[in-house]
Amino acid sequence: MSQPVQPPNQPQQPFGGQPVDGNPYAGQPGQPAPAAPTGNPYGQQPPAPTGNPFAGQQSGQGAPFGGGAPFAPAPPARNNVLLGVAVALGAAIVAGILYGVIAGSIEREVGYAAVGVGFLVGFAASKVGGSNPAVIAASAVFSIGAVYVGQLVGISMILADVAQIPFSEVVGDHFDAVTKAWSQEADFMTYLFLGLGAVAAVGGAKKAG
Repeated sequence: MSQPVQPPNQPQQPFGGQPVDGNPYAGQPGQPAPAAPTGNPYGQQPPAPTGNPFAGQQSGQGAPFGGGAPFAPAPPARNNVLLGVAVALGAAIVAGILYGVIAGSIEREVGYAAVGVGFLVGFAASKVGGSNPAVIAASAVFSIGAVYVGQLVGISMILADVAQIPFSEVVGDHFDAVTKAWSQEADFMTYLFLGLGAVAAVGGAKKAG
């Protein structure tokens, strides 16, 4: 038995109409067809939290409660008395040797050099140990010792030049002669330079503090 012949130019289903051939993604009339799933179940989800509540803030924003950094770093403490005294001793040794080299080279003492020794010792000690009275007192005492050592170094250089012997030999073998020469040559200016070193140490410590 023959089948009936379909009439030509039969109207087709319009694009975007009812589901065709069981296709559930065909669009409704006048509406765009929804996008097919990509296979990634997390594709349309928002990014997962990172555990940092401030991760979403723009760079350059301040702290969450306003103002600048939430915690300002504390300034370093300058009250280490023992370290300040140690620095005073080290500075006195170096400054005293330099003072002695200058005095021995020109064969005379210079008041400004003694003041510079004391100021350097007091300033360096107070920069580390603060304005503690113990640090200031140690600076004054060590400055007197630095000027005294400088005077001995200067006398040793002069004696070494006069006797034509090495400086190390004068200090190592004839140090008693050096101290005796200092006692004989000491006058008002000698003791004045010692005092100037102590006064300058106090001034340097107050300047640093």
